[in-house]
Amino acid sequence: MIGFPISAVASAASVSRAARSSRPRARSRLAGNTVLLKHASNVPGCALAIEEVFLRAGLPPGVFQTLLVRSHAIAAVLADRRVHGVTLTGSTTAGKEIAALAGAAMKPGVYELGGSDPAIVLADADLERAAEICAHARLQNSGQSCVCAKRFIVERSVLKAFEQFFTARMAARRVGDPADPATEVGPLARGDLREELHAQVERSVRSGARLLLGGAPLPGPGFFYAPTVLTNVRAGMAAGDEEVFGPVAAIIPVRDAAAAIREANRSAFGLGAALFTRNRPRARRLVREIEAGAVFVNDFVRSYPELPFGGVKDSGYGRELGAWGARAFVNVKTVWGA
Repeated sequence: MIGFPISAVASAASVSRAARSSRPRARSRLAGNTVLLKHASNVPGCALAIEEVFLRAGLPPGVFQTLLVRSHAIAAVLADRRVHGVTLTGSTTAGKEIAALAGAAMKPGVYELGGSDPAIVLADADLERAAEICAHARLQNSGQSCVCAKRFIVERSVLKAFEQFFTARMAARRVGDPADPATEVGPLARGDLREELHAQVERSVRSGARLLLGGAPLPGPGFFYAPTVLTNVRAGMAAGDEEVFGPVAAIIPVRDAAAAIREANRSAFGLGAALFTRNRPRARRLVREIEAGAVFVNDFVRSYPELPFGGVKDSGYGRELGAWGARAFVNVKTVWGA
C-alpha cells in the first residue's frame, strides 16, 4: 500500500465531515492519510473487494483506492510528489526493489517481507503440546505465510520423541478442497510455486536430510503438496537456509539451548520466532537473545491489531499495527510559541 499524507489535522477533519454528510461515520481514521493499494497481480478481485469494504465502512470515495496497474508502473507512482510513503508485504526480493525506488525518491517505508521462523523446542517443553502447536503453525494457509513456523530447532535429548509426536500430527491434517470447512491443508497458489517447493525438498534430501513424511506433489487437480517433515536438516541445506513456502517442516537437531539460539539467529530472516519451555524465567532470558520482531512463548506466531508487527534483517523493517504502526506514517512537527 502506498500512502500519501496531506495535513494530518485538516485532512482528518475533512474526511470526518464528508463521512457525516454522505455515509455512516467511519469508526477510525487514517491519521490524515489517503491510501493507494497495488495488489498482487493475480488477485485484482480481492483488491477491489477491500476497497468496497472501506466504502461501506464510511470512508468517502477516493480515500482508499485500488490501482489496477501492472508492476512496471509502480516506479512512476513512487516518484510522484503526492506519494509520501510506501509499505509492502511480500518477498525480500520485492522489498529490496521497492525500498530502492522509495529511497531514491526520499520516501519512508515499512516492509514486511519473507521469513523462516524458528520454533525452538527445549528439553523441558511439553512435547505433545509443542508438537500440536508446531503442526498448526507450519500449516497455516497451507504453509504459505511469512509467519508460518518453518524451522523446528529441537534439543537432541528429546529429538526422537518430538519427531514422533510432530510427524503424527502433520500426517493427521486433512488435505482437500479449501472451500470445505473440514479441510486443514489446501493447495499452493500456483504450479511454479509447487515445483520450487519440491525442488527445495529434493535438494535437502540429496544434501543429507532424512524424509519422515510426504515429500512429493499430490496427484489430481489443484497444486497440492503432501504435508512433509524433514529431519537432520543443517546449515547449507535448502530447507535450513531458504524460505520454504508450503507445507514442509525442517527439524534441526541441536545440542542445547545455547546452540538452539545460535541456530535460530543464523538465518538471514528475523520475522517471528517461538520458544517452547516450561521454565518461564529461563524463557524471559532467552527471548532477549532471539533476533526476531516477535517471539511467542509456548504458542504460535501471529499478528494482533493492537500489537506492533514486523521483522528485522531480511524480513524487513518498520512496524505495522498498534500504536507503532499508526505512527509509521505520520510526521512529527515541533511548534514553538504558538
